[in-house]
Amino acid sequence: MSSPKTKLSNLTEAKTAPELSLFLPVLNEEDNLRPMHAQIQEALNLLGKTVEVIYVDDGSTDKSLQILREIAAEDSRVRVISLRRNYGQTAAMSAGIDAANGEILIPMDADLQNDPKDIARLLEKLDEGYDVVSGWRKNRQDKLISRKIPSQIANKIISIIGGVPLHDYGCSLKAYRHDVIQDVKLYGEMHRFIPIYASWAGARVTEIPVDHHARTMGKSKYGISRTIKVIFDLITIKFMASYQTKPIYVFGTFGLLAFLISMIAGVWALFLKLVEGVSFILTPLPIIAVVMLAISVQFFLMGLLAELLVRTYHESQDKAIYTIREKIGFDNSYQSTVNSQH
Repeated sequence: MSSPKTKLSNLTEAKTAPELSLFLPVLNEEDNLRPMHAQIQEALNLLGKTVEVIYVDDGSTDKSLQILREIAAEDSRVRVISLRRNYGQTAAMSAGIDAANGEILIPMDADLQNDPKDIARLLEKLDEGYDVVSGWRKNRQDKLISRKIPSQIANKIISIIGGVPLHDYGCSLKAYRHDVIQDVKLYGEMHRFIPIYASWAGARVTEIPVDHHARTMGKSKYGISRTIKVIFDLITIKFMASYQTKPIYVFGTFGLLAFLISMIAGVWALFLKLVEGVSFILTPLPIIAVVMLAISVQFFLMGLLAELLVRTYHESQDKAIYTIREKIGFDNSYQSTVNSQH
């Protein structure tokens, strides 16, 4: 049972929590940080909201951290998180989400390609009843062959597989209500899939076009290798979307397929032996039958093991397999309900 002092502390914390948390992963952006923060200040001052700005330094090797310290000393709204080494954008985004206290969370890049003026438009869209508003770089200022075309193809595939149709999953500038992503855990390159995670939790997701500027200072950290990582993460997303609580379905399907192949190969081998007089050693069918039978057993056992892991995960943490948007009438006591009937 919490003490009155604890309750008072929690109440004070709730009252002083900012309305908006803006967080920016930073990696070797020393030339962009001050111009970026000046634009942020200008945009935030027009909002009339309480705001915190969280910079997450992802192991920069230039003067970025030093500049962030100076910015924090000049602006009381600024918080700085310095990671011990370069963990990648997803980890930096996760650190920003974990540290944010605002009712609304807005991530963005620190390379001057996102425009802080679009924050107001994101908030206006949220006010229409949405839980997630994603930025769409409709007029993206990047190279056509190496960046724009692969991105368009990837976004189309992600939209189909993830079930959330967005034009631009790679745009960092988004707005989230805190409650729809507070329990999201990110791995790999999965920060771009946050709208999908939020949608699974019942969030209403939409997008609006936002401005995008060409990079003028610093160097892009994105390469073709990221595309490969995104493909693997997309496979994970599809598996989790369809089979997160019932992995035996996918393992069992492959196990059943392997078992059928084994049976077909075995029957065919017997037919050749008994009808055609073909010796088992003259055909690979017996080997195929035995190998596929062993594989089918492995798939079935892996499925059962995955089921045990899923149940252990949910039950050990008392973690529900559903999320509730709203509860109505639960604040009324049983006694008052009884009285209302008389």
